[in-house]
Amino acid sequence: MEEKRTLLKTKAALNKVHSKVSMNRLKLLITTVNRAKADFYMDYIQSFGANMQFVFYGHGTAPREIMAALGLADSERAVIVSVIGEDHVPAVLECLEEKFRTIVNGKGIAYTIPMASIIGKSVFNFLSDNRSQVGRG
Repeated sequence: MEEKRTLLKTKAALNKVHSKVSMNRLKLLITTVNRAKADFYMDYIQSFGANMQFVFYGHGTAPREIMAALGLADSERAVIVSVIGEDHVPAVLECLEEKFRTIVNGKGIAYTIPMASIIGKSVFNFLSDNRSQVGRG
């Protein structure tokens, strides 16, 4: 009976630790949009707590027939890589989906990739937009 209580306490403690850790997870948000709309989308994503973003410019490689069928006018693209807290992901993806549907020439693709690990408390605090803790660790 004592072993069962100890096991339950251990399991409860692990669940508590796991829930604290999962609240602080970060993800990479990858957003591909028309190059002309890159600044708009970077500002928009930043409003969801993205503290660091990179943008890469390139050209699409789809044949003109496919681009015309999809309603894409040009092949110049911007790939925006943003670091964002896991708790902001559902809201930002939902809002981006709405922007992709409603903005003229604002179509795009957005998805996330989990970040497995980060070295250093200060780096984590910066990336997670935890300004009150930056420089304390």
